[in-house]
Amino acid sequence: MAKDEIPRRAIYRVSIYQRCLQRLKENEVDTVSSQALAKAAGVKPTQLRKDLAYFGQFGTRGLGYDVANLSEVLTEVLGRTRFQPVIIAGIGNLGSALLRYGGFQREGFEIVAGFDVEPNRVRDPDIKTPVYHEDKMVAFIRKHQVKMAILSVPASCAQGVANDMVTGGIQAILNFSPTVLEVPEKVIVNGVDLALELENLSYFIR
Repeated sequence: MAKDEIPRRAIYRVSIYQRCLQRLKENEVDTVSSQALAKAAGVKPTQLRKDLAYFGQFGTRGLGYDVANLSEVLTEVLGRTRFQPVIIAGIGNLGSALLRYGGFQREGFEIVAGFDVEPNRVRDPDIKTPVYHEDKMVAFIRKHQVKMAILSVPASCAQGVANDMVTGGIQAILNFSPTVLEVPEKVIVNGVDLALELENLSYFIR
């Protein structure tokens, strides 16, 4: 099945399944039932089986899934068979925190550079990732064939920076800027609006 025919929420859930499988591998568990894996992922078994069916037939009736084999397949599905280079545009408080975060590499992603309008301002000395002026971003993306980017700039300039990313060849953007981006259909944008998420959670507080 073509990538654009698979629901984005299914891909999101596949990432959760993969993390559950990784934990099972760390605990030396060889097989897992669809019921157990679905429970660990917080979904129904029917949803799990439907999501996995987009990528093939897995599991043996009565035995469940081979943890190592399914994990390997999902790793390939998610494009994590090699380090995926990522850039960050906007190295303010949030961008700096993301550069300091060490968990990306464990999941197969490498933050290779940051870009900002003031690349020389004082930052945490623990940040080793190079930070360049934003006018060097397009050339860097092309030279290093980067396909993924994180956007954490103010809303007022987010669209312009996103346009530059697309010009360079970025195909997927994780957008922390509180604005809706207009990008070509071939470019995927996942938005993370922290205030919106908190507002949503506040509805359930009594």
